[in-house]
Amino acid sequence: MPTALPLVVDRTSPDPLHVQVSAGVRRLVSGGTLPVDARLPSSRALAADLAVSRAVVEQAYDQLLAEGWLVARHGAGTFVASVAAATSPPAPPAPAPGPTAASSLVRLDTGTPWIDPRHRAGWRRAWREVSAAAPPRGYDDPRGLPELRAALAERLTRQRGVACHADEVVVTAGTTDGLRHLLAVLPPGPVGVEDPGYRAAVATVRHAHREVVDLPAASPPDDLTGLAAAYVTPAHQHPLGRVMSAPERVALLRAAQAAGAVVVEDDYDSEFRWDVAPVPALAALDRSRVAYLGTASKSVAPSLRLGWLVAPPALHEALCRDRETRHDAVSWPVQRALLVLLRDGYVDKVVRSARRAYAERAPRVAAVLAAHAEPAGPSAGMYSTWLLDGDRALAAHRAAREAGFDVPLLADYARSSGLTGLVVGFGGVSDAELDRALVALDRGLRGSAGRSAHRR
Repeated sequence: MPTALPLVVDRTSPDPLHVQVSAGVRRLVSGGTLPVDARLPSSRALAADLAVSRAVVEQAYDQLLAEGWLVARHGAGTFVASVAAATSPPAPPAPAPGPTAASSLVRLDTGTPWIDPRHRAGWRRAWREVSAAAPPRGYDDPRGLPELRAALAERLTRQRGVACHADEVVVTAGTTDGLRHLLAVLPPGPVGVEDPGYRAAVATVRHAHREVVDLPAASPPDDLTGLAAAYVTPAHQHPLGRVMSAPERVALLRAAQAAGAVVVEDDYDSEFRWDVAPVPALAALDRSRVAYLGTASKSVAPSLRLGWLVAPPALHEALCRDRETRHDAVSWPVQRALLVLLRDGYVDKVVRSARRAYAERAPRVAAVLAAHAEPAGPSAGMYSTWLLDGDRALAAHRAAREAGFDVPLLADYARSSGLTGLVVGFGGVSDAELDRALVALDRGLRGSAGRSAHRR
């Protein structure tokens, strides 16, 4: 006897009726409601039960037969296939994620930039132009759009002192993507990463199955023996904020030359230097030894997920071959959009307005925190870092969370250094939000100071 099927169809659903029927039968089989060898109703009988046309049920059955959930036996009917015996009941669907305490907090991090809302028209104009353009017929050049690479090469040469040609620029899906590609073509060996330093870089190196060696961020190393590469942020060390001096840069390059290592320069936050002119890139001193990484995350939007890489000539060809083999190219519409944003001056306008905002906000942060903590370095970009006792930093962090703000702890960026304090970003917030966050931090620090005095 055919098994009755507890199915319903919803005519208000956007899913076609035959898709609803096949999905319903699939759930019954995978969930064990329909056992192996159970006979299904005929297409005519099920169509009558569901008040649909017979063609709807026949199309659903054909799909399930093709997928192997059902089997047709000539002259006998349609049955549940034996493959279903190996199918475990599906796990109940996970509940939709609701708002959590962390997701509802306003983040004062080091990676979210200030984008002046007055520039939104330029953003919309770029995407309108992208929508009207014809996409390529096949896979893109693994290095990126030639026009975008030319624009980036001109910009790097003019603004960062990295003299390069368009053919030497590789468009990436961000800084860590560029680092990942470099790690794939570097010789074997561990990679040194600043401590404290960029957590995503540490995770990327470890994911490539390479050992991470901690490099003290307070003073760049003069010995890289045994390392395949050293990852550094010389323009504005992340997260301490210090700038690598000229003698330190020369010493680092000499150490890399002696060890046969590559220096990976993440030119983090360089364009937002508002106290003096941006410091030239380390790669400007030695293109043969330095791999240069840049990103649009701070000047356009983190969600754009786009960056660029200028590798040492000895690694460039192998890196491009690797990307071509894996069809590893950045989304074409995103590349076209950045090209338009660069061409129309949008990026320069956003950077200039953000630089003015950071120059105004940094002293407000210092006015509150200087009474409680010591600055770890110059506040010359979109955040400032403050050294203080771990207990007091945690108290300020908790006070900020109670007020609705997430202020990162310096300890979260540190590995062996043991440094503690607060990392206060002021890019991705409004002026009013920043002021409220500073009030909360001040309250937490004053309260922790009182408790410390009481214990003494």
